Amino acid sequence: MSIIDEVEALRRIPYFATMDSAKLKLLAFASHRLQLPVGGVLCREGEPGDAAYILLDGEAEVMVRTAEGHDVVVAKVPKNAFIGEIAVLRNVPRTATVV
Repeated sequence: MSIIDEVEALRRIPYFATMDSAKLKLLAFASHRLQLPVGGVLCREGEPGDAAYILLDGEAEVMVRTAEGHDVVVAKVPKNAFIGEIAVLRNVPRTATVV
């Protein structure tokens, strides 16, 4: 994916939609790209929040652990979603696991 493609992907996310193109280019350039296999864990509930993520392709499930210790899917995350920002912006542990 080219830097222009990444900037356009960022622009499709409401949080970044009005951001200046130069700032989006810088954000895209400074970002790390991850590719996970199906069922791969992006982040785990309770871990420190050191990054936020943009889902450029595919979809993800958000799961929380019940008091009984079972993981329950509470949401499905579509392509172009901005996730994991709560832990970063509020400096709190991850509130859910994302697969």
